[in-house]
Amino acid sequence: MITWHDFEKVEMRVGTVLEADDFPEAINPSYQLRIDFGSHGIKKSSAQITKLYRKEELVGKQVIAVTNFPPKQIANFVSECLVLGVVMENKEIVLLQPERKVADGYRIA
Repeated sequence: MITWHDFEKVEMRVGTVLEADDFPEAINPSYQLRIDFGSHGIKKSSAQITKLYRKEELVGKQVIAVTNFPPKQIANFVSECLVLGVVMENKEIVLLQPERKVADGYRIA
């Protein structure tokens, strides 16, 4: 169990995908994403979402990500946030996103 205080430390924010590129160097099939979090800046993320999403459909899509993890080196790429999704039984990932458009950078509570 975590405490409420622990949960409050996790910063989840809404951002819009600006770019989605192939990531052939990743061990697991992934995309390299650039995500706009409004006044919180643009961050990069490696996302294992290639089974259900094409790069072209990701651009402009709002996603929810944890934005206060330290940067993580993944192959030759530095991931700066963790895009959140539902992990299905077959390991496919369904992205979490707001049910309507909101301003980039808004915090999830």
